[in-house]
Amino acid sequence: MAALALLGALLVPGSMTTPSASAVGGGTFTVGLSNEVDSFNPFLGIEATSFEMWALTYDYMISYAMKDMAPEPGLATDWETSDDGLVWTFNIREGVMWSDGQPLTANDIAYTYNRVLDGGPEAATWSSYLTGVQTVEAPDDTHVVLTLKEPNAVLPLLPIPIVPEHVWKDVTDKEMKSYANEPSDDAPVVGSGPFRLVEGTAGGSTYRFEANPDYWKGAPNIDEVVFRVYKSEDPMVQALIKGEIDFAEGISALQVKSLENQDGITAQNGDSPGFDEIAFNTGSIDTETGDPIGDPNPAVLDPKFRFALNFAIDRETIIRTAYQGGGQPGTTIIPPAYPGYQWVSDDPDAFAYDPEKAASLLDEAGYVVGDDGFRTLPSGKPIGKLRLAARSDSETSVDVMEFFKEWLADLDIQSEVETYESSKLTDVILEGTFDTFEWGWYVEPDPDSMLSYLTTGQLGNWSDSWYSNEAYDALYDQQHVEQDQATREDQVKQMQEILYNDAPYLVTAYSSIGEAFRSDRWACFQPQPDPGGIWLIQYGVQNYLNVRPAADAGDCGGLENAVGAVTGTTGSNGSNGGNGGDDSGEDSGGNGAVIGVGVLAGLAVVVGGIALMRRRSTVDERE
Repeated sequence: MAALALLGALLVPGSMTTPSASAVGGGTFTVGLSNEVDSFNPFLGIEATSFEMWALTYDYMISYAMKDMAPEPGLATDWETSDDGLVWTFNIREGVMWSDGQPLTANDIAYTYNRVLDGGPEAATWSSYLTGVQTVEAPDDTHVVLTLKEPNAVLPLLPIPIVPEHVWKDVTDKEMKSYANEPSDDAPVVGSGPFRLVEGTAGGSTYRFEANPDYWKGAPNIDEVVFRVYKSEDPMVQALIKGEIDFAEGISALQVKSLENQDGITAQNGDSPGFDEIAFNTGSIDTETGDPIGDPNPAVLDPKFRFALNFAIDRETIIRTAYQGGGQPGTTIIPPAYPGYQWVSDDPDAFAYDPEKAASLLDEAGYVVGDDGFRTLPSGKPIGKLRLAARSDSETSVDVMEFFKEWLADLDIQSEVETYESSKLTDVILEGTFDTFEWGWYVEPDPDSMLSYLTTGQLGNWSDSWYSNEAYDALYDQQHVEQDQATREDQVKQMQEILYNDAPYLVTAYSSIGEAFRSDRWACFQPQPDPGGIWLIQYGVQNYLNVRPAADAGDCGGLENAVGAVTGTTGSNGSNGGNGGDDSGEDSGGNGAVIGVGVLAGLAVVVGGIALMRRRSTVDERE
């Protein structure tokens, strides 16, 4: 579930309206965001924004390709596994330094993973990646060895930020629960990533990162990155137009269209591997005693009631209106980006808008219309008003729940929309004091983590619907160790069919993400996946290394498919730029909006290799 801390610190100046005259390697790149960071501690935060900040600060043992998000070397130069899949050996590159001058070695990686294995607060976020791992050892400075008791189908995926042992060893498990990991005069944040956090607090409105000139992949092409948080997208778009920021992340399809005629701005709707849903409280409990907590309406505890409401949702209307056409109707928690894993019902009407069928199913389940004109519980007692929780910081969330209220009224069910700041909604979910809410998730190419959020073992942690089903749990355990890909895909599809019938989530949409930037100033953004994907909030931080002043872009270091790349030329620092791609035909910046036509649905999924996960999408990222 998501946490969004309250808006705090004062804004600091970002880049100004005049394009940087510096050579490549200078200038401030300012990004507008719709969500605050909820924690700079990589063992605590859960917002997509927080994951972005961790990736700037820390390295990962495995990196992920821009083209198709397949695994590629990070801190590990290569890896191998035993024939039985029980021993994984990673060769760790030499010469990587922490920002305080200490060497980063295999011991730091083993230390990080063992903190997760020890089962403290760190385990809630990262333990699913180490399921089945018995030991993590660093026999020397350049090797990490994982020994498993059973195979792990997710490996080599290990998207866990590597922290410095010499700093974090002094943070106890008790202290970890509140350890902010924020910069101060006497305690700078120590990392190994391409940037160093020098200003910002969780919940604040500005975060500033300075480039790490000694980064092992090569120094970034810019001096610093500044992130500004906006409470809504309109002021963020205006800030982009005025030149107060350089990049606006998570804008609506309507805003993308409005930028078509803005000089010096390029925009797109990029494909995002995520989904949005209406979730139910299926039974909030005290995880220690098993006793019920909160106050869910009895109706939402019944899977028959929830399933009937699947046919009360007009997904086409949601896409056309709430999403302004920026997406497609949703079905299950595995998006069409990953066709090998996505369950597709044999019934063509499985997700149809059919109020009559919804009403019939409610009648069959005992939720009949009473004398007062409203439906009752099977016991004959009134259902009362269902609470529909929407995020006040997302117009889309509010719009979807207002539609849901109307559709429930058509079924003679009373409801009311309650709006919450995202941070408050997280508290409400944990307390169990809700009936339904609207939110969404990013989904990795390997579905294991997304599937895990709905297991019984995640109650009180990542579970937000309080869902529990023994058959689902058993299939999760089976697919996690299954080495035959076809068998595993079938198990994952069976899990989605269980979710369809139990309906803890009613998936509403697979949406695109609107982005825009000052292409008169900056260039060299490569989409992920390439082509058709998004420019920021990616799996990894390659574009923070790629981006450079437009005047110095050249061929973007060989990135032919990057926005602003000029084929056949070389910028003043063309050596940096990462992976190449196909020529997209996009011009070098300036005028108009490039409306991205995604090909994410055709993405080839590599078994075991996925990109850094994003727990919750940011507030307006799907609008």
